[in-house]
Amino acid sequence: MQGFAGKVAVVTGAGSGIGQALAIELGRSGAHVAISDIDAEGLAITEERLRAIGTQVKSDRLNVTEREAFQLYADGVAEHFGKVNQIYNNAGIAYVGDVEVTAFKDMERVMDVDFWGVVNGTKAFLPHLIASGDGHVVNVSSIFGIFSVPGQASYNAAKFAVRGFTESLHQEMAISSHPVAVTTVHPGGIKTAIMRNATTADGVDRASLTTLFDQKLTRTTPEKAARVVLDGVRKKKARVLIGADATALDLIVRIAGPRYQGLFSSAISRFLPVAH
Repeated sequence: MQGFAGKVAVVTGAGSGIGQALAIELGRSGAHVAISDIDAEGLAITEERLRAIGTQVKSDRLNVTEREAFQLYADGVAEHFGKVNQIYNNAGIAYVGDVEVTAFKDMERVMDVDFWGVVNGTKAFLPHLIASGDGHVVNVSSIFGIFSVPGQASYNAAKFAVRGFTESLHQEMAISSHPVAVTTVHPGGIKTAIMRNATTADGVDRASLTTLFDQKLTRTTPEKAARVVLDGVRKKKARVLIGADATALDLIVRIAGPRYQGLFSSAISRFLPVAH
């Protein structure tokens, strides 16, 4: 894909799924890639695949919730490559459970990873992106950052927050005339292990939930998702929707307005195995 050769791109959550696919597609497109994940084993696989195609790669185990470590990591990447052009804040976790039965600590964990991880990455790398003269912040929200469903209050909250944070940043960069583009990404159902690795409230039928997600709700491969994201980045789009499901659901929300909540809750309650 044109427009990435020689760029230095940072990808969090690169040990699997969309993050791994993004890193490899960036490498194939000629970018130098800094990859990180809390999953050292998955990260090693991504690094091996990148080196096999001749990509200049820096690989580090990183917990995106650890702010000081993230800041040191950003400085280390800039020192290693001499510049940083792009940050893909992709790392995330899933959780399923109604508000009534979800512990505070579980809500906080989702927010720490899915929202604060994005904020930490953005803040740590923003000075380097501005200094590059050709920067880009890419923050991965979700289709659940556009509409809410039962059992996903914590995840919805984090992904809505990512959307709001990133859209505000987009405006700030434009007003300040900084050379940094900003993109919010809203994936629909992607064929990853996120639901298999999800935590849940007591009483949730995890097996049924995983089967539902894997067999009926995932439409797009991580490789296709990565190509869609990078095409959006190349075109400097403010928002990228991934998958026909994401596009259709976004349209429904736009048309229905707040009424979508009644439509979605009645449909989802018929088959979603969530504890109440």
